[in-house]
Amino acid sequence: TPMYFFLINLSLADACLLSTMIPKMLANLQTQDKSISYAGCLAQMCFFLLFLGLDHFLLTGMACDRYLAICHPLHYTTIMTPRLCALMVAGSWSVSGLDALVHTLLVVPLSFCTENEILHFFFEPNRVLKLSCTDTLINDVLLYVLTVILGIIPFVGIVFSYTRIITTILRVPSAEGRYKAFNTCCSHLSGVSLFYGTGFGVYLSPVSTQASWKGSIASVMYTVVTPMLNPFIYSL
Repeated sequence: TPMYFFLINLSLADACLLSTMIPKMLANLQTQDKSISYAGCLAQMCFFLLFLGLDHFLLTGMACDRYLAICHPLHYTTIMTPRLCALMVAGSWSVSGLDALVHTLLVVPLSFCTENEILHFFFEPNRVLKLSCTDTLINDVLLYVLTVILGIIPFVGIVFSYTRIITTILRVPSAEGRYKAFNTCCSHLSGVSLFYGTGFGVYLSPVSTQASWKGSIASVMYTVVTPMLNPFIYSL
């Protein structure tokens, strides 16, 4: 039941993430008008950070749920109560919203030239900061600090959870028991691998690649393809 509760929120976050970028992208392709207003840029960046961060935290919460279900099955129902699940989801929404709001509000005071061009189909904070005509040191420092705190630390939690899950599964004496235990988390592991694999492929690539059309195509994988595949992965 907790996993289904997390899946509902993950599906909502995926649908909202797609709605943040796809309508504008389709309108650009249809009208061949690739312009966007300053307010539209800030709104798209804010909602992109909100729902991408929400995806990130929900996947972390689901990894914690799988860890408790497999490594501490006798205590699972007493720990993963509906109240705790609701608090985890509410915390994910709150932290993601605060992170998106901080980045957006720090971009507002910056000055930009009359016309700017960005080789991408949506606005990421690092690309927006590069277009500014003013000093963006504070924004850059905050971007990297929040990325480490809100990005790397939860990812380490997912890695730790699955390390313990795998070691626990390997200690199961019967092959049928190992298969049953692994089957309860294989869909989530597939979603995590797809999300972080494509994300790291984009952000750990050279800067020259990120600023090219190859970088834009790679970004489509984790911002468009991955949210579209998640419903198929979890339903199958």
